[in-house]
Amino acid sequence: MTLELTLVRHGRTYYNARRVLQGRCDSPLTRDGRAGVRTTATHLAGTPFTAAWASPSGRAVATAVELLRHHPDVPLRTDEQLREYHFGAFERQPETVLDAYVPWPELVAGVLAGTHPGLPGGEHAADFLGRTRDVFARIAAEHDDDERVLVVGHGLALGAYLATVEPVGLVALPNASVSTVEVERDGTARITSIAVDVAGQGLLAAREAPAPPAAA
Repeated sequence: MTLELTLVRHGRTYYNARRVLQGRCDSPLTRDGRAGVRTTATHLAGTPFTAAWASPSGRAVATAVELLRHHPDVPLRTDEQLREYHFGAFERQPETVLDAYVPWPELVAGVLAGTHPGLPGGEHAADFLGRTRDVFARIAAEHDDDERVLVVGHGLALGAYLATVEPVGLVALPNASVSTVEVERDGTARITSIAVDVAGQGLLAAREAPAPPAAA
């Protein structure tokens, strides 16, 4: 038996709809965003979750609470290390402003490699990757092999974790999308599904970056 992690990106927010960077700041779910989360909640209603974790950001907690309406006996825990990447001075700025400073694929490549020094006032990539690896390792260590655990988080944070499991680059994760990872007791993991857009939210607020080329 293996531990199964079900990763859900938070529902669409007002900043998502306007293509504004959120990171550590927050904005509420839109009406369409809440509807999408409810669709995902229905999709996951039959999954026998034994535990649930979320980033403490309001958008992630609101999403997790909606998902858990079908699982009233499952407690929700939050962990600061599940927060989104800190975009520093570019938070609350349109994505185009960041793109003019550094192209998204270039930024993501540096973040996933752990080499980007961080945007002004932001977070060093090594610190971001370190906390992301650590929190998923701790979550896995706290649960048994036959459990199914819900984790609600953010596009870049969840995407970075998936990229550490397999060399997929940063996969665009639609709002309220579902990805699953199986974790063995020795810590090895594999992706069993990724970016499943059960809510039909599309890529309005999802950005990808290609995986690095395989070594010759």
